[in-house]
Order: sequence, then structure tokens, then C-alpha cells
Amino acid sequence: MNLTETAEKAIAAYGGHTLWQNAKSVEVEMSASGLAFTLKRRPFFRHAEMVLDVHRPFSRLTPIGRDPLITGVLDGHHVRLEDKHGNFIEERRNARDYFKIGRRLFFWDDLDMSYFANYASWNYFTLPALLMREDIIWTELEPGLLDARFPDSIPTHSRVQRFRFDHDTGLLIQHDYTAQIISPLAAASNVVLQHAKNSTGLVYPSIRRVTPKGPKGKPLGGPVLIHLDIHDYKVISQ
Repeated sequence: MNLTETAEKAIAAYGGHTLWQNAKSVEVEMSASGLAFTLKRRPFFRHAEMVLDVHRPFSRLTPIGRDPLITGVLDGHHVRLEDKHGNFIEERRNARDYFKIGRRLFFWDDLDMSYFANYASWNYFTLPALLMREDIIWTELEPGLLDARFPDSIPTHSRVQRFRFDHDTGLLIQHDYTAQIISPLAAASNVVLQHAKNSTGLVYPSIRRVTPKGPKGKPLGGPVLIHLDIHDYKVISQ
């Protein structure tokens, strides 16, 4: 496939083609808080652990809620809960269909959060591999700015999203989307505040902040919908 100049620079900045072509999974330790959790009456994530497949939307997050031993799993468009031994507890197929009306305006259960947190994280944490996918249509609008058109097969915030990268370093600066399962009006800017290096020297976004997107496309100063701290980030090869 033919990659844009911006995509090539971003892939190189985050480890290179060979790393992501051979990658099997990503292991992440992260914390998350913010108004989005409070509005849905969800506990914050404190040093939660995630394992995400790189080349398909599959992700595991522990703990998903108040019980430290319960894992929320995303498998394509479906979600389930598992106990500490990996035993099945409960599932919800085609989870996105349940967000249209009803109590989810005011309250999310563990399966709802399993869907939202896992698909969002899968999109964020596998970004270099997303840039190489042929089922996502990437268009360079200007140097450093990519428009992405996602297929229905990928669970994501919205079908059309934009990614802005530093023109010199190739590092991600801002990711804009509409969190449609929250509201069709939930246009947001996910801004990378800081990058870090892991023990192998791999660079990754370590602090991210999500706020509403302003009318001119600039992120507003608040409220902070989600504050995301990535404490550790590892790419596991096949």
C-alpha cells in the first residue's frame, strides 16, 4: 500500500514498520479519570492492566469496575466479563446497539464500560498499526494532518476522525473524533500532553487529555472528559 508522508514519519517515530508488522500484542498499564466516568457513575481506572491484539479489535482490561478480579473483554463488536481464571461470567453481543436509548444516558454497567474503554484504548494504543491498515482510508489534508475513514468492521468513536502529527518528529499531537455512543454532539479533542520511552527505548504517548472540541476545531480548556496516564507500554512480537 502507498502511505502518505505523514503516516510514514509517524510509523518511524513509534518504532518503524518492522516492529508493527511483526507485533502480536500491546501490554499497557494505565490510569484514567475525568467527567466522562463521573457522568456514567463509573469508578476511575487506577493502574489497570490491558492486553490488546495489534491486528484485530480484541482487548482485555483488568479491573473493568469495582471488583479487582473482573476483566472486561472486547472481541470485535461483542463484549464479555471474565473472572480471574478466565471463566465466562456474562456477555453482550453487538454491544454498540444498546447505547441508543434508556438508562445508558445516566449509568453504564461493566459491560458498557468494557465496550467503550476497550475499543477506545485499542484505537489509541495500536495507532502505528492502524496507519498501515488497508481497510482504513487515510488522506493527507496537509503536512501533519491525516483524515481517517474507518470501516464498519472496526469499533471506534466515529467513522470519520482526524489525526494531527508534529511535522518534524512525526509524533501525535491531537486526535479529533465524535464519541457517538455518548452523544452525536460529543465532538472531542484528544490531546497528547507528553511522550515517554519504555525500557526498550520505544516512544509512546504517556499523558493524554480529552476535552470538547471548540467551534473552530481547537480543543477547549475544559471540562476534562478523560485524563489518561500510560504508566507502561510494551509491544510483544509474534
